[in-house]
Order: sequence, then C-alpha cells, then structure tokens
Amino acid sequence: MLMEELMKFLIYPDAAVVDAMQKIDKNVKGIVFIVDKDDKLVGSVTDGDIRRWLIKTGDLHEKVETIMNKDPKYLYSNNIGSYREFLRKHSIRTAPVLSPDNKVIDIVSTDSDYEEKKKDTTTLRDVPVVIMAGGKGTRLYPYTKVLPKPLIPIGDIPIMERIIDKFRDFGVTNFYATLNYKKNMIKSYFADVMQNYKLTYVEEDEPLGTAGSLHLIQEDFDKPIIVINCDILIHADYADIYKYHIESGNELTIVSALKNIVVPYGVIKSKENGAITGMEEKPKLSYFVNTGMYVLNPNLLHEIPKDTFYHMTDLSNDLLFQDRKVGMYPISEESFLDMGEFEEMRRMEQKLDMKRQ
Repeated sequence: MLMEELMKFLIYPDAAVVDAMQKIDKNVKGIVFIVDKDDKLVGSVTDGDIRRWLIKTGDLHEKVETIMNKDPKYLYSNNIGSYREFLRKHSIRTAPVLSPDNKVIDIVSTDSDYEEKKKDTTTLRDVPVVIMAGGKGTRLYPYTKVLPKPLIPIGDIPIMERIIDKFRDFGVTNFYATLNYKKNMIKSYFADVMQNYKLTYVEEDEPLGTAGSLHLIQEDFDKPIIVINCDILIHADYADIYKYHIESGNELTIVSALKNIVVPYGVIKSKENGAITGMEEKPKLSYFVNTGMYVLNPNLLHEIPKDTFYHMTDLSNDLLFQDRKVGMYPISEESFLDMGEFEEMRRMEQKLDMKRQ
C-alpha cells in the first residue's frame, strides 16, 4: 500500500474525534488505527465507537485515545498470506499489518462493501417510511420549473427513486409520499416504474411544511415511522438508526451529520480596548447539522396541528419546550448527500459515480 493510502488509516492519540471521523470518511472502511510517534500500533477506533461516544457526550474535540480500543486485532507481515482467514476468524473487515517491531506498514481488508453486505435484508420490512415530496425546490430553479424536485435525476435515476432503493435494501415495502407541487408528474412517473413495494400518496391542497402533511395520513401506525426529505441521500445503516431510536427511548430522533466549515482567513482573538491576544490561521469549525431524516413515535402524528404550516423543526422545538426526549443519531460528513443546491447536486453525482467504480 502506498504511504498516501496508508495515512488514511493512521492517526495519533492526541488527534480529536472529529479528525478520526474525517479519516474514516477518506478510507471508507469504517475504522482508523492509532499509532504513536514511532508509528507503532496502540489502538483502533471504529465509526461505531465514535457514534456511541457522540451520542453519550456530543464532544467532537476529545482526544481519540480516550475512546480507542487498546487491544485491536492485527497480523504480522510474515503472515499476510493468510489474512483472509485471519479476518474471517475474528469477524472483522479490516486489520493493520505490522512489521516485527510493531510499526503499521500495511492494511488488509475484505473486498465486500457496505451495499453488498446490506442487500436483500428484511430488517425494516414492516416499518413505514414517509418521503416529503411536496416542496417546490426553489433553490434548484430553473430545473424545478420543468421537473418537480423528486424527479430531478442524479445520474440517470430520479432522487426519489434512489431514496426508495436505499430503503428497499433494508426490506422496507410500505412508502408514503406527501405531494403538492407538480404532483401528477410524480404519480405518472412511478405508475410506469416496476414496483415491488407499496407507494401511497398523501396530497396537500396547499403547502403544509415538512411535518404538517403528516396529519393527512389516514392510518394509525403501531410502530415508529421514518420521515425523510426527498432531496437527500443518507449512506448509513438504517436498521441501526431505527434500533437506536427504540432503545434510546427518544420520542423523536434526528439523523445528524458532521459539517466542517473552514474560515478562509486568519482569525484574530481580542479582548477589551482592541488588544489582540492571539491569531489562528484558517480555523475549522465543526457542527452537527440536521440532515432531514427522522424517526418518530406514532403518537406524535396526533400532536401535529391540523391544516397548519408546520415543520419538523417546529415539532422538535415543541417537544424540547415540553422537556420531552429528542435525540440525534450522528453520521459522518461524507455519509450525507444533499441535492438542495447545484454545487451539492454535482457532489452527489460524483459520490455516486465513485461508489459504482
């Protein structure tokens, strides 16, 4: 393995959790290995370790050594020929290869990727999924003057169909789509698509926001439902998101993605009287943002105001005001693709092209 590729898997103990998340995004294997100043292996951190830490503390800036596994699986270079058997034996997908003096010199991994592993499962077979497809998509004008946002193609497949396909990988068969703008075009398209799932339309007479239209669904659900905007793709384990929602006791769970923003200037730190106390060149700010994917308990549908413009953020704020439990399920920056603006739409197409290669 070239040094440039190897460095995507290695990080030092004093690096921040957010830095480990970025490394995992780059290597797409779900793990990084912690090495000391001599490049000797001292631990490992998986995306699951990071997710559990963030759910527990929300602290992006803790040192990665705090959450690392201090006894990671590894093999030596003289045994690399049997690495597949080693990976199978320990039920792991990726492992570091060490030199005789315990320096990490290579990484071995199985060839199976996330999509192959999750395909054809039925874990969410009975879970209802609501796709919010009624908006005008004004940020994507002039495209959306011709096509409704759910039918804008990403590559050669409309975004709404891609969303459905992702959920189908987890066995979902029961979909609802809230419609308003150019609704007949959406209905006509899906009438011509070969379907192995049920798609029920919920039609608004006027825009009701990302939550208001949920009140129009004529069904009493007996389990939590998933709600997702029609202009995003989430690359994550949907079954784990759903499981976390139930086990956490949340009434509403918001899937949140890391967002890193680099200030393109040197930032001045000051105190009274204009005295400068320090400067930081191009600092990076890290936040978790709302992706537009939610899991909510069915009783919340009855709390949404009838015939009222009402967003999911309004529902969240109302629950928080009542001191009820709202939680987040964190994912990495590269696991969240947003079609809401032209630049992000091109990024989505590029990411999907990379996954096909």
